Amino acid sequence: MLNHMATADATLLCIILVFLAIFQLLLIAGLPLGRFAWAGRHEVLRTCQRIGSALSIALYLVFALLVLERAELTSFIYSASFIGVAVWVLTGYSTLSVIMNGISRSKSERLVMTPVSLMLAGRCLVVAIR
Repeated sequence: MLNHMATADATLLCIILVFLAIFQLLLIAGLPLGRFAWAGRHEVLRTCQRIGSALSIALYLVFALLVLERAELTSFIYSASFIGVAVWVLTGYSTLSVIMNGISRSKSERLVMTPVSLMLAGRCLVVAIR
């Protein structure tokens, strides 16, 4: 059993993912928040970007399930070794997100989403290590 801090880190990570999913839903709904996503090229996302946002929500769900499994808050059929590797892959993906947001052409995306991505990557790292 992982310690209480790992549970707290996994919970915080999932909360961040929920907020990101809500943000993606707002983008899909057509709210003019595009300056914070997809390199800020379109204030209201185009159809292909909205599809990408929907795929992001699906990924966030998978990420949350992996993290909850790693923190032993859920129990699926996956082995501990698979979950361990998957959370490290998630950590790498989240780290890449920090870099991509950090080099975005959109100042709004750099200022807002880079710190969010950094928090996500940091929580992923902590969960992966434990």
